[in-house]
Amino acid sequence: MVNINEFTDIKIELRGLNIGKHLSNDIYIHHSIILHLPSIIRKYESLARQILDENYQSKLNQNLQFTLIKFNLNEPKISYLDYPNFDLDAHPALRQSTQVNLELNNCQVRHYGDNPPILHRKETFVCADYPLYQTFAELTQAEEKLGLLANPHQIGYRQQWEKRLRQFRVRIESHKLIEIQESAHQSPKIDRHKAAIIRRQMSRPVRSLLDANLLTEGMTFFDYGCGHGEDLKFVAEKGFDVHGWDPFYQSEGDRHPADVVNLGYVINVIENPAERREALVQAWQLAQKILVVSAQVLIADGGSSHIAYGDGVITSRNTFQKYYDQEELKLYIDQVLGVDAIPVALGIYFVFRDESQAETFRASRFRSRATTPRICLSVKRFEDYQELLQPLMNFLTERGRLPKKGELAAEEEICAEFKTLTRAFKVIEQATNVEEWQQIAEQRKSDIKIYLALSHFTKRPRFSHLSDTLQTDIKVLFGTYKEACLLSDMMLFGLGDLQNLADIARQSEIGICSKKALIVHVSALATLDPLLRLYEGCASRTVGRLENVTLVRFYLHEPKIAYIFCPDFDTNPHPRWQMMMQIGLQNLQVRYKEYDPDYAPVVHRKEKLVVTDYPLYGKFAKFSQQEEDWGLLENWSEIQLWPGWQKVLREMGVEFKGHRLVWRSGADPYTQKVVKARIRTKQRQRQNPS
Repeated sequence: MVNINEFTDIKIELRGLNIGKHLSNDIYIHHSIILHLPSIIRKYESLARQILDENYQSKLNQNLQFTLIKFNLNEPKISYLDYPNFDLDAHPALRQSTQVNLELNNCQVRHYGDNPPILHRKETFVCADYPLYQTFAELTQAEEKLGLLANPHQIGYRQQWEKRLRQFRVRIESHKLIEIQESAHQSPKIDRHKAAIIRRQMSRPVRSLLDANLLTEGMTFFDYGCGHGEDLKFVAEKGFDVHGWDPFYQSEGDRHPADVVNLGYVINVIENPAERREALVQAWQLAQKILVVSAQVLIADGGSSHIAYGDGVITSRNTFQKYYDQEELKLYIDQVLGVDAIPVALGIYFVFRDESQAETFRASRFRSRATTPRICLSVKRFEDYQELLQPLMNFLTERGRLPKKGELAAEEEICAEFKTLTRAFKVIEQATNVEEWQQIAEQRKSDIKIYLALSHFTKRPRFSHLSDTLQTDIKVLFGTYKEACLLSDMMLFGLGDLQNLADIARQSEIGICSKKALIVHVSALATLDPLLRLYEGCASRTVGRLENVTLVRFYLHEPKIAYIFCPDFDTNPHPRWQMMMQIGLQNLQVRYKEYDPDYAPVVHRKEKLVVTDYPLYGKFAKFSQQEEDWGLLENWSEIQLWPGWQKVLREMGVEFKGHRLVWRSGADPYTQKVVKARIRTKQRQRQNPS
């Protein structure tokens, strides 16, 4: 029997292994690796064999057959998995599993039927010196490049995998991918050109590029698969040198290398997986600085007018559509191009050539908004030179530190008057609150820690790969890069304590916290506790956010984040949820939910969801006060959903006129009398709180 303390030590050793396939809750190894394991793990595994001898083999009079060993990291359990023909079968199927519980000293045997689980990426289970390691690795690489492995949730069982192979029109022989050649009458003629739509405004991917200020003066732009060319026209109107190519509408044009290349909603309309991959690779070859990749993301059912074909559908217009999952799209881009694509919005990713530019962009996405401290004292020297000192104040607000030589355009003029920037800042401090400048510096430190903590999930950049500005930020605010990374990792480690996160969420001054979750407006994210910002960053950094997200929901008892879209948050006194994208932080699985407007959750007390400097905060707060005085918000459970909320409004005889409550015509006089008396009582209580 293994006790808790022993198992804790074993877990630490297991997590530290640099061999085998590591998942969130389990580690899988090939039986050939047993001799390479640390002694404490070998001893632990031998205990499981003893239990097997006592409970299994002696009773059934047969030897245990197994290929892989699975170590459970949550409980003292070891499973022995039998995959016949592991070496010969490219994707062997699980025939039998035998699980040993080392705490209860028993075992369970499970057999698998006609649709068993199968293995992928076999090289991850063995050591690099395994005779067939290279053969396994080459097959995995070929499957990744074609996109076969881009959605792990859809390939885990034999029938799913066989369907996937048929969709991509390939088969596997001797660990080699072979394309299935189909005759002309078997392959329907797809009208790809019909997928190009006529746009009345700039597409979302190109708009995202401009919003991020990544297409700047002097840069060139190329649209790969430009369709009718509207994006070219819109970008050219902003003064950029633009070119485009499309196989149907602009086939005579050359494919030009450019600073920025847009591959907008192209790969999702190509029915041939090999051509799809070729388009992505060619667009990347043309991109000298940034490639923008976008594709349709599956949110809801595509509709009955679609016919399944390959790994997508043929639409009623005879076009092909491959609907990706958001995480599937990122995995596909990363695998084909060998990059770490950055999610910008649903179905939109940026890929950078220059690593320092990529890291600068990542860091910018986690920068919080700071307000320059107000002038609180009359200091003549400051007042005489306030205009001259303003650029320095702006820089300090932006970076949380003094500029180094050459970083501030007005440096020469300021130093001509104050000798040094440090002396100039002393004058600023005399007229402002010193603590507010210190708070800005701490805020910028938190921003950097969040960025560095999230970089831990991929490959943390070398210090030399960061921009000069970010390097200086780290040196000034932390002393060394090593110290910054250490503090960031400690912060990341704190995410493992869900109870602590729940306590922080409950103490948040912004948002509405229930027993299950904290909800805040997206504009308030940057003002939350740094640990909550990091929690949300784990989702948005890898998967991205729902486009036009309105609210963010932090689950308190499970590692999940949800993004909620309410289309009329500012104008509707009680907007309803229209769509939710939920991301599980353990496996990054994304789920979508569209709400029936007649049974959707309703937003109340909007002022609690935003910061006090939100433009409509005062209007929201005044309206909620009126509702509270009238007694509309007392029964929270009853008014959360639209039917219950409408019932309360009908019973009270009230309706809305903008963000103001008014009586409905024909409202019950007695109810009006009761409510008016209540309003007077509430108003007196506010005037005389004692």
